[in-house]
Amino acid sequence: MRRVSAGRTDTGRVRKKNEDAFLADDGLGLYIVADGMGGHAAGEVASNEAIDTIRGMICHGRAIVARYALEPDSNTAAAVRRLIESAVQAATYMVHGLAAQSPDRTGMGTTTSLLLVAGADGWIGQVGDSRVYLVRKGLATQVTQDHTWIASQVRQGLMTEEEAANSPHRSAITRAVGNRDYVEVDTFAVAIEDGDRFVLCSDGLHGYVDSAELPAMVLPAPSVAARDLVRLANDRGGEDNITAVVVALGDRA
Repeated sequence: MRRVSAGRTDTGRVRKKNEDAFLADDGLGLYIVADGMGGHAAGEVASNEAIDTIRGMICHGRAIVARYALEPDSNTAAAVRRLIESAVQAATYMVHGLAAQSPDRTGMGTTTSLLLVAGADGWIGQVGDSRVYLVRKGLATQVTQDHTWIASQVRQGLMTEEEAANSPHRSAITRAVGNRDYVEVDTFAVAIEDGDRFVLCSDGLHGYVDSAELPAMVLPAPSVAARDLVRLANDRGGEDNITAVVVALGDRA
């Protein structure tokens, strides 16, 4: 399946450094957004190390992805799922190990939202509160769940969306890559249709851009769409680092 993508990251208008990182690898069919945390240079280290580790693991497992693309059955699907989970776990071990080597990096970690294109499916790996959206036929759907305390309260019916938006705890995440030596990864497949667009982004973007705005914004080429999304988040405040990866799939990409 034809793949065309682009990513853009920006420090924003308030932060002094950018702890976000991204990968857009059309050859590998792998796309990642990581939002690091931890103080000093730790967040930047965590996000970049996580992406490098995951990319290395997926690259090493290309044969698994190729087999699934040719024969997408329960066995090959299980193998792809294990590959993604193993890649994220390897990143967790790496980041956690680096944190243990320096007091300045204690508690560092990163979100990880990834899309792996395998044949006619897009496999998702999710940890934290960065997001993956699917834009199809003029509608945008958030396909990942935020791993935050606020999101869990909303899902349980204990808090309204309006209360969540105004809560001072809305950025408190419940899962991260690296702050412990193990993390639970949401892993699942989404069937791809010709013309689909995926948007991967950090909370510095989705905190300012409503999902209803995405379909129109991703109609241009991915490089233009990613640029415009980051610019819009900056224009609306830019209080956090901002990252967007836009992926166009199929003959209409």
